[in-house]
Amino acid sequence: MTTVLRTPDHHFAGLPDFPWEPRYLQLTDDRLGPLRMHYLDEGPRQGPLVLLLHGEPSWCFLYRHMIRELSARGFRCVAPDLIGFGRSDKPAQREYYSYAGHVAQMAALVTALDLRDIILVCQDWGGPIGLSVLAQMPERFQAVVAANTLLPNCEAAPRGVEPWPGEIVEQWVAATRVATDLPIADVVAGVCVAPLSAAVRAAYDAPFPTPAYKAAALEFPSLIPIREDMPGVAGNRRTWQLLEQWQKPFVTAFSDSDPATAAWADVFRQRIPGARGRNHPIIRDAGHFLQEEQGPALAAVVAEVASSLT
Repeated sequence: MTTVLRTPDHHFAGLPDFPWEPRYLQLTDDRLGPLRMHYLDEGPRQGPLVLLLHGEPSWCFLYRHMIRELSARGFRCVAPDLIGFGRSDKPAQREYYSYAGHVAQMAALVTALDLRDIILVCQDWGGPIGLSVLAQMPERFQAVVAANTLLPNCEAAPRGVEPWPGEIVEQWVAATRVATDLPIADVVAGVCVAPLSAAVRAAYDAPFPTPAYKAAALEFPSLIPIREDMPGVAGNRRTWQLLEQWQKPFVTAFSDSDPATAAWADVFRQRIPGARGRNHPIIRDAGHFLQEEQGPALAAVVAEVASSLT
């Protein structure tokens, strides 16, 4: 029997630059029954809609700078926490989590909130999950801003990245496969260019008061499809087939100091018709979590993409 944990609310009190009230969607899980997914929904309801998807091992706190900037510009910002992260419920067994499960849960949120004309902003695992949802319901999306993300397909260059997965990813997968705990704030800070303050580090740790709450964060690296026989490869290739027909705006906004995903920017730009002829900025002075370090700069990219739609 899988235990479902819920981080007590007091762990989220007083987070820096994070004034927004939580919202919740109840999902129905075939194995566990109801699960509560947290999301933020800020800015004018009639404004351009931006769906902000986080990855490993962060949560929607990562997008606070962008939410402030974009909502002030008149955008509606929806920023969910994946199941297992942030204020969302956390099944305590690693075996519960799957790539397909995360995609299905995010698709359920998009459908339940009836999100349409979405500008998808996706980073890290937010890319594979968000782009998979887009492939299932492309009519709900109007543009993509891909930031320090990937869509692994185990294909040779230029259709994929070679060598893949590479030493950094292999070490990450191997270390987390046998780990029983994960220093969340240290992981985030370790791939940032500038040091994080004590308050920000505490905010990244806040959803995970004990190792029991970290099953999703521990399991996520093992879900990366690094071999052709792994779940996710076939689905990602189907997603690529859809993206190869995608004519709507697709912009890469990768940082200048990401140790893990940089090579994927060229793959997106070369394979996706909607990426051709567009400005693909490099976000300066940022590591993997560019929303944390250069959120306003990434928000400006989103605003530029939105302006091209009108």
